[in-house]
Amino acid sequence: MIKFFLMVNKQGQTRLSRYYEHVEINKRTVLEAEVIKNCLSRSKEECSFVEYKDFKLVYRQYAALFIVVGIDQTENEMAVYELIHNFVEVLDKYFSRVSELDVSFSVSEIHLL
Repeated sequence: MIKFFLMVNKQGQTRLSRYYEHVEINKRTVLEAEVIKNCLSRSKEECSFVEYKDFKLVYRQYAALFIVVGIDQTENEMAVYELIHNFVEVLDKYFSRVSELDVSFSVSEIHLL
C-alpha cells in the first residue's frame, strides 16, 4: 500500500505531498525532512529503493525534481518505480515538458477546483 507521495526539488523543498493515511502536520514536516535527506544524499549509482523505518522509499529523479513514494513492506518496488515513470509521462503529455513551475501551477489549479 502507498503511504505517501512527494515531489521535491533539488534544494529539498516539497512541491507536492499527498498522504494516504493520517499523519499529523508536525510529524509530516519531520518525516519529509528525513525522507528528503535520505533520497537526495544518495548517488546516481545507488539503488532507488531505500529501507526507512517500518516502510520503504521508492524514488526517481527527473531533472530538478525528485518523486518519492513511501510504501509498506509488502508492496512491489518495481511496480511503484514504473508507476512514478507513468505519472511523469502523463505530466509530460499535459505540459509538454514537466518542470517545477508546472507542478506548482497544477497544484494551485487543483486547489481552486
